[in-house]
Amino acid sequence: MRIATGCISHESSTFTPVATSYESFFERFGDVRGNAILEKFKGANTPTGGFIEAAEVHGFELIPTIMAVAHPSGPAPRAALDRLINEMLDGFRAAGPIDGVLLELHGAMVAEGIDDGEGYILSAVRALVGPSVPIVAQLDIHSSVSELMIEKANVLIGRESYPEIDQAPRGRECADVLVRIVRDGLRPTMALRKLPMIWGMNQVTAHPPMNAAIAELHRIEAIPGVVCGSIATGFPLSDVPDMGSSVYIVTDNNLALAQQLADALAEWIWARRADWQLTMPPLKEALATAQAQGLYPVIFADRNDNCGGGSPGDSTGALQGFINAGLQDACVLYMVDPASVDACHRAGVGATLTLDIGGKSSPLQGAPVRMTVEVMAISDGRFRYEGPMYAGLDGDYGPSAHICQNGIHVILTYGREQPMGLAFSRSLGLDPQAMRYICVKSAAHFRAAFEPWAGAIHVISEPGVHSAEIGHIKYHKLGRKLYPFDPM
Repeated sequence: MRIATGCISHESSTFTPVATSYESFFERFGDVRGNAILEKFKGANTPTGGFIEAAEVHGFELIPTIMAVAHPSGPAPRAALDRLINEMLDGFRAAGPIDGVLLELHGAMVAEGIDDGEGYILSAVRALVGPSVPIVAQLDIHSSVSELMIEKANVLIGRESYPEIDQAPRGRECADVLVRIVRDGLRPTMALRKLPMIWGMNQVTAHPPMNAAIAELHRIEAIPGVVCGSIATGFPLSDVPDMGSSVYIVTDNNLALAQQLADALAEWIWARRADWQLTMPPLKEALATAQAQGLYPVIFADRNDNCGGGSPGDSTGALQGFINAGLQDACVLYMVDPASVDACHRAGVGATLTLDIGGKSSPLQGAPVRMTVEVMAISDGRFRYEGPMYAGLDGDYGPSAHICQNGIHVILTYGREQPMGLAFSRSLGLDPQAMRYICVKSAAHFRAAFEPWAGAIHVISEPGVHSAEIGHIKYHKLGRKLYPFDPM
């Protein structure tokens, strides 16, 4: 059995000033193609890592083509997306006869003139391989699933964890299902039910209420005749018609059952729609609550400046709040500021210099913060992920620096990435576990490595390009009412 695979993955914010280019798709993992993908991603906690594991278990030949994973940012240029698709399809053509296709996609990709990036990709693949070759794709939990995606793929499987620590298992599941289609005659029928709802930030799957939603999904998956099912919370930072939450269920040749179960799960979620919303206070309020509770170390998740959602990563509200509060044993992870990194590299370790930190990408990100700092460490930004996120892969955040002013530490980077673990900070001589107050520019992925030892976690809202409170985010393409934007 010969299975072709490829990856074109991007979560696109239509509200960020961060531009996307063709080259952006090779910044996260490098320009890795063909069999080099098998070498790099074997044993890695990514969907493609799961594909590779399944190929070894089931004994099929996996034919890799392209690995294009951009950091979340603005919509991709149409020419860049077309080039990536053509390169992947050229790899499929060169493979010769194939029995199936495994794709690693995101589910919230937008390109110039294309609101449904994944539908566009899947349509191109289907046009090449024809109607009889099965296509199975792995999606992010934050997908905005379209009818076109359901039509062009045989099976879609979304991740079931947030933080998304189940990437390899879901990739393995995709391959397992594909093997059943090719070898065992499985005839998948897939049904979608879209909800008129934007899922709030109450979606960490290890905790209530989200763990109950995953448990309900697993209950449905255990019903005879059900192949798999997924909950997509959607990606609210894309102004596109399909933006919103949904569920999709796959059965074995029983579309009526698939639709019945998708409708039932959707109604279960809708009845609890208020539960998925989360109030996010500003840092000053959250800090007062944290100090009253006295549970340390305390982590403040600066959700609005999460690079994992497309933000620039240089908003200054939380940093200025730490300084105003006179905190000690405090750190900010990470501040994207190439100019300040360059100044630190020129000055060298041990130097004292005055810098204007952050606030350079957009006025919405706040004013730069003037700090007189000691340069504690500098690096080229290369390290190895320790997991659970991206376990087994090398990371590269570009030139970086660790600075400190009066007990407040800041990690400065060139690259835009949220804190996935402790390894990168420790490579610069900063151990977050030794801190008392920690700000992470992340929504939830940090939890996989930070939550086990945190005293308390507070999700905060500070001004930035993704702050709904300042009126920057305005939707024009939704075409329908959505809770909680509209009373329903």
